[in-house]
Amino acid sequence: MDNSKVWFVTGASQGLGLTLVKKLLESGYRVAAGSRHAQVLKDAVGVIDSTRFLPLVLDLSNPDCIDDSVRQAMGAFGRIDVLVNNAGYGMAGVFEETSDQKIRDMIEVNLFSAMAITRRVVPIMRAQGSGYILNIGSVAGLVGAPGWSVYSATKAGLAAFSEVLALDLAEFGIRVTVVEPAGFRTGFLTEGSLALVESKLSGYESVKQAQRRYLAMNGRQAGDPERAAEIFIGLAERSDPPLHLFLGADAYERASKKLAAMTTELEAWKTTTVSADYPS
Repeated sequence: MDNSKVWFVTGASQGLGLTLVKKLLESGYRVAAGSRHAQVLKDAVGVIDSTRFLPLVLDLSNPDCIDDSVRQAMGAFGRIDVLVNNAGYGMAGVFEETSDQKIRDMIEVNLFSAMAITRRVVPIMRAQGSGYILNIGSVAGLVGAPGWSVYSATKAGLAAFSEVLALDLAEFGIRVTVVEPAGFRTGFLTEGSLALVESKLSGYESVKQAQRRYLAMNGRQAGDPERAAEIFIGLAERSDPPLHLFLGADAYERASKKLAAMTTELEAWKTTTVSADYPS
């Protein structure tokens, strides 16, 4: 392991982000970690060598705050080797009952914030001639579940953003991975991490049943955050990390079925698809 690497982690005060920060510090890395509440982050991490840990107040909806956080990280460590765009939250409910503001808020946090911080960090990585961007998506970006339309849209957007970013940055020695996990025991399904849109409409039974099923899973998800953090650290040490990495057996099964179904549908409609071109 190259313990001299500097990691910049967003959404670091709880869940997977906090687990990763602790694991990085235990392993000797230098870490700049962002949260809306830096003191909560410091308390959660505990006593640590201040020369290796920089807790940051990071409001990802505020461009000035983003700029200041990146400047502080560079002032403290002189480089950023790995950016982890982890900040985000879930939202479930009937789409027609979801307000415009709730939709905009979710896109702002789950997608725009990752784009904003990445835009500030890429010039640093280009100047270094190296870097690794790890975007934390979700299997829901490929395989949605009833009631998760807006959340799935943000994670699908993050995956598409990652794919093109990888193409754009390859010549500079910057690698990109979008991690697409299934359920992990991170508190994702608890208040503060999940916005529920309570339905007042009759019907929509598939959405309501899915909502109850997911809430019942809280604390019993198969995914282990400690193992995920170890995988992330391992990815950053590789010269050939994957562009897409699904995490968890459930993610593998869901993705496999979706890809097979897409291939079947693509071939079934091939004649119609190619008929749209001018005759050759």
